[in-house]
Amino acid sequence: MMRKKSKLVVIAFSCFLLACSSTKHIPDNDKLYTEAKVTVKSDDLSSRQKKVILEDLESMPRPKPNGRVLGIPFKLNIYNLFYNAKPNSFFGKLRDKWGEPPVLLSQVDLPRNNKVLQSYLENKGFFKANVVDNTIVKGKKASAQYTATTGPQYTIASVAFPMDSSDLSRVIRECTDNTLLHHDDPFDLGVIRGERDRIDAYLKERGFYYFAPDFILVKVDSTIGNNKVNLFITVKPDAPDRAQQIYKINDLFIYSNYSLNTANLDTSQTYRQFYKGYWVIDKDKRFRPTMFEQALQFIPGDVYNRTNHNQTLNRLINLNEFKFVKNRFEPVGGIDTPRLDAYYYLTPLPAKSLRVAIDFTSRSNNQTGSQITFSFLHRNAFHAGEQVSFNAYVGSEIQASGTFQGFNTYRSGAQLDFTFPKFVLPYKSIHTRGGYIPKTNIQLGFDLLNKQKLYTLNSYRLQYGFLWKENIQKSYEFYPIAISLVQPLNVTQQYRDSAARFPYLQHIVESQYILGSAFQYTYNQQANGLQPGNSFYFMGLADFSGNIAGLITGANVKKGNSRQLNGVPFAQYVKFELDGRYYHRLGIKSMWANRADIGIGLPYGNSVEMPFVKQFFEGGNSSNRGFRSRSVGPGTYRDPRLTPSFLPDETGDIKLELNTEIRPHISGPLYGAVFIDAGNIWLKNADTARRGGAFSGQFLSELAVSTGVGLRLDIQLFVIRLDVGIPIRKPWLTPGNRWVLNQIKLNDKTWRGENIIYNIAIGYPF
Repeated sequence: MMRKKSKLVVIAFSCFLLACSSTKHIPDNDKLYTEAKVTVKSDDLSSRQKKVILEDLESMPRPKPNGRVLGIPFKLNIYNLFYNAKPNSFFGKLRDKWGEPPVLLSQVDLPRNNKVLQSYLENKGFFKANVVDNTIVKGKKASAQYTATTGPQYTIASVAFPMDSSDLSRVIRECTDNTLLHHDDPFDLGVIRGERDRIDAYLKERGFYYFAPDFILVKVDSTIGNNKVNLFITVKPDAPDRAQQIYKINDLFIYSNYSLNTANLDTSQTYRQFYKGYWVIDKDKRFRPTMFEQALQFIPGDVYNRTNHNQTLNRLINLNEFKFVKNRFEPVGGIDTPRLDAYYYLTPLPAKSLRVAIDFTSRSNNQTGSQITFSFLHRNAFHAGEQVSFNAYVGSEIQASGTFQGFNTYRSGAQLDFTFPKFVLPYKSIHTRGGYIPKTNIQLGFDLLNKQKLYTLNSYRLQYGFLWKENIQKSYEFYPIAISLVQPLNVTQQYRDSAARFPYLQHIVESQYILGSAFQYTYNQQANGLQPGNSFYFMGLADFSGNIAGLITGANVKKGNSRQLNGVPFAQYVKFELDGRYYHRLGIKSMWANRADIGIGLPYGNSVEMPFVKQFFEGGNSSNRGFRSRSVGPGTYRDPRLTPSFLPDETGDIKLELNTEIRPHISGPLYGAVFIDAGNIWLKNADTARRGGAFSGQFLSELAVSTGVGLRLDIQLFVIRLDVGIPIRKPWLTPGNRWVLNQIKLNDKTWRGENIIYNIAIGYPF
């Protein structure tokens, strides 16, 4: 009863907001300012060029009208609703926090806006542009109208660079091949500014530490006729002498235990220690000087360049040992030998930290769960940037109702990691360039999984590998040693009976060694935070196991030659996965995202199928969202036990998944989604217990397809996502009847329970 009353209150309040008059509290001698309408007139521009210019011009007039959602000024209506409330009262605070006062016509400065639009057009090369402004009044509302007549756009006839014999002019001429200014290109002040920045960046790479873009002057001659301009790039006569000199590195000083509270003491060089070309000042000897060998990209005598400057700072931050990293360069030497002393001030993070995290989950199969994780981190464990971390967790998943009620899942485990800020190799030292320090990771782990009334598994793992980045977009992971052992501690008779009816279930509880190696390459054009019009993501994975052991032992299960290590069989396979994504920007904030995910695992030798933990699955909140997790496939197989309340667990050796999603911007941090997902998994070898599950030439006709809509709340730090999906193609149905669009019955409760899948998750699906 209370819930019904609450709903009625919300509905009544919403209706009241919709019915509110937006002009209720407008002064008699004023109007509500509703919009700035811009019209572009031009005989020389294409429709696309007009659209681009129009979008830019429409964003410039100030002030902005009151915000609207679906055409309704909710914030203004809230302000009007509580207009008479006292400032510190409950409703007054509600008005001030959630409301928005009306934007009035008297606040609009038409001449200023006109000047802003005119200036923009001139900066784009429309030197003969004209903007006419006007005000349109309808009752208590008013809008501003701007009509921009562009005239012809001037283009570049020629570009001249400085030709004197100075080092500065010589270096500027070296980079003319990459100029942004080209013959017949439109005149654009933004591009000219970009050219100044490009020249400055090039000079910074060649020792001109004190140069700045403002020292470059671009002269424009627009009197040559035919709507053309000549550009002359020169160095300003008043540019200081030091901006025109090439600087080299003199000495490097590292204050590795610097504190803002004791800065004067910390900058003393009394306790300095010289090591391989640089000085380390650390009175308490908290860090060994060897730690900085990988970080510093300069050595004395190097010509200064911005790349090494930034990469050194990035590497020092990447050590994850310092809270603050600052540096400065100080000029030394005379005019003939200009040099820089480099100083680095590093404020350490706490050596030890303890963290406790509690996570809660809710799944579409009525399972709810929680997990507590305890994490301990010891930074600089051996005084050279090494980090030791220990994580332990306990968690559970419980189904409140359904087939698996009482079949609770309990998890626990621990993991110990040793991370070194370099490549740790026997008899070999490797030094890399770039902005990221390579890392070596040694990991030991243990996990215990107890599925109540079914089985209990424990697993052990040992990994030794390397992680490094070529740049912010390209990263690599290589684990030459990745060993794990999975063993059942207890398998109930109930589960054994199920495995007797469905033999593939036995594979989940088999003891098995995985003696593997893995390599992963990732390329992500969005990693730098920029949002270009088109961007790509690619991940390639190669995973191998048991190949050396299989070669030595001659294992071949198909010929009856199964081999074991300490009484436990080892897995033998090769696995490859390719994940490609393409993002296309639609307007300023909307996006069209696409993904193709292909995976193939080839068991051979000592295995007839891949280990359960290495197999692929289909369905779920980041996969095929109209199907529950692990419920699709393999192939055309359908588990006869599958119901809306049954927990599926289907896996396969081969996977194909295709996704496309349009993400329109709705308002503020709220985004929508319309998606289509398609995919399936298959077995490499036929399984009589799962008929139709083997991969064949008919795989495209066996794809499961779903569609749906969603909402995303993107608040930058994280994204909360809700997707609602329905299947539109079911591969387990007979050929010719697999499309089920004609079977959709939204008003049928049974159909909704079997087909509508709700996915709640953190982050985008891809």
